Amino acid sequence: EDVDIPSRRVLITGATGLLGRAVFKEFNENNWNAVGCGYRRAQPRFEHINLLDSIAVHDIIHDFQPHVIVHCAAERRPDVVEGQPDAASQLNVAASANLAKEAAGVRAFLIYISTDYVFDGTSPPYKETDVPNPLNLYGKTKLEGEKAVLENNEDTAVLRIPVLYGEVERLEESAVTVMFDKVQFSNKSANMDHWQQRFPTNVKDVAAVCRQLAEKRMLDPSIKGTFHWSGNEQMTKYEMACAIADAFNLPSSHLRPITDSPVVGALRPKNAQLDCSKLEMLGIGQRTPFRAGIRESLWPFLVDKRWRQTVFH
Repeated sequence: EDVDIPSRRVLITGATGLLGRAVFKEFNENNWNAVGCGYRRAQPRFEHINLLDSIAVHDIIHDFQPHVIVHCAAERRPDVVEGQPDAASQLNVAASANLAKEAAGVRAFLIYISTDYVFDGTSPPYKETDVPNPLNLYGKTKLEGEKAVLENNEDTAVLRIPVLYGEVERLEESAVTVMFDKVQFSNKSANMDHWQQRFPTNVKDVAAVCRQLAEKRMLDPSIKGTFHWSGNEQMTKYEMACAIADAFNLPSSHLRPITDSPVVGALRPKNAQLDCSKLEMLGIGQRTPFRAGIRESLWPFLVDKRWRQTVFH
């Protein structure tokens, strides 16, 4: 029996980003009153909030009185974090701690989005109880963010997720979709990482998990702590690129698998597979098959429009 909560309110940070847009849409389409906030790309659809401005954060939370806050905003590019450690720490740790305090003030349930990069990738799959050991500064700041939100608000859920893809505004928005041009332009060979094992996850699925978690929490206050969600198809970037080529009937012979561990950029874990059984036991979850999800995400960026005619007409 669902409890009828008049106007269930959810506030989404980072609502302009790849994940945030999907989370906003998911709640909005399922009878929640959703308010999204963003920074650079906020207007006109979303509230313009600088999460480092504690007064602005206090005001929007106290004015809106959300039941749930989904905190998607983060600096999530490992190489950018290495280059701008202070700014990344401000957003990933300090702003998250402050948000958790403000959420506690209005008794809102906070869902803090974290990452599989809190693990070193040496002994997958990882349960929520396994000891984190991040290899790069991005993973460290997200782990510090986890600790900060849990210290400031015990009614928090930490949701760790892996590499994301979905309906992008630009191909560079996702480490998965950014490969599309290398796949499409088959006149020159492209080196693709075939070392790191990834579990590409559709943002729509993560959004559904956030909503299901929030709705379960409305009925059961014991829903809190750390959770894992992930796609269940294991692929290297090379294998993803081949799957993308396959999904669009494009050649893949120009793609070259590189099996050595990368030497440039932030260190990456070899295989940080997340064990998702805790959420599955709660009856929470949704998984889009990679080929279907990637086709839906990428077809607007297809250069050869003739293909589009054959598939969609």
